[in-house]
Amino acid sequence: MNYSEVPEPSIEFAPKTYICKRAAGPLVLDGRIDKPFWDAAAWTDDFVDIEGDVRPKPSKRTRAKMLWDDEYFYVAAEMEEDEIWATLTERDSVIFHDNDFEIFIDPDGDSHLYYEFEINALNTVWDLLLVKPYRDGGPPVNGWDIHGLRTAVYIDGKLNDPTAQNRRWSVEVALPWAALRECAPEGRPPIPGEFWRVNFSRVEWRVEVQDGRYVKQINPETGKPYPEDNWVWSPQGIINMHYPELWGYVVFADEGADAGDGSKAFPLPQDEYIKWELRRLYYRQRNYYARHGRFTTELTELVSAEEKDVLRIIQPTVEAASRRFEISAPASDGKGIYYIREDGKLWKE
Repeated sequence: MNYSEVPEPSIEFAPKTYICKRAAGPLVLDGRIDKPFWDAAAWTDDFVDIEGDVRPKPSKRTRAKMLWDDEYFYVAAEMEEDEIWATLTERDSVIFHDNDFEIFIDPDGDSHLYYEFEINALNTVWDLLLVKPYRDGGPPVNGWDIHGLRTAVYIDGKLNDPTAQNRRWSVEVALPWAALRECAPEGRPPIPGEFWRVNFSRVEWRVEVQDGRYVKQINPETGKPYPEDNWVWSPQGIINMHYPELWGYVVFADEGADAGDGSKAFPLPQDEYIKWELRRLYYRQRNYYARHGRFTTELTELVSAEEKDVLRIIQPTVEAASRRFEISAPASDGKGIYYIREDGKLWKE
């Protein structure tokens, strides 16, 4: 593998959290969220730019809800929109070439073997499995499908009609555990009290009306469409959704549990901060290799003088060879060790 530089996100480690309640009954999908099924679910915080607070607040509101039961993980999203359009009709097309809504799920939080799902306003979907992030060599498995997937779209306005009074579009997605358990801990659905890493993204393109239809605006300086906006639930600090370590935490609540308002009630375990500091050392070690052609065995070479307290707090150790490294640190309770290696995989023993 060619160990090129890995951009380090410019963001404080503060992923969003959400308490996912159990559904009270079955979901009849029609794309609408204003029905009793969703009453118990809190809205997420409004989506922000993928880079976080360094970028302006999105011009159109996006928010989501989640529920679960023994069969499905349910996601709903509402997107304010005065320009509702879509063109792609074939499953597993590159859906983000249209405006879309996207779901990312890493069941065990190791940043490998995770799921990506995209849907447009025509209810066309793209589902794929990522063996590892693109920065770590990929690859995506486009032939992987979510068997038993159920989706619906509701349009408050008219699709592909610039003369319509468009207000919003919304989606409902039922993701079966029978498919998601493939990459989950112990090959099973979550149990109450566990969390999975999840994030959502909305892709929004600049469009204009030509001959009665929406077309992407062209930047005269490049001759290509302007870059799309990426609005997300949990900001990444970088224009790249494939940093699973920065996705949100969705905690699956037991039936009857008091989950509060759903979006603010989960303090992160201390081990999550230890894992984040290991991840930061992984970025630095990879970038050290890109500059020097080797990995270092001196962790002090990977941190600034202001950051050296981190080494004292998490007590990491490193083993490095010509093309491999492992950095480890003890868990907060002393029961087990966390490891991260050169391809970004993070695990506990």
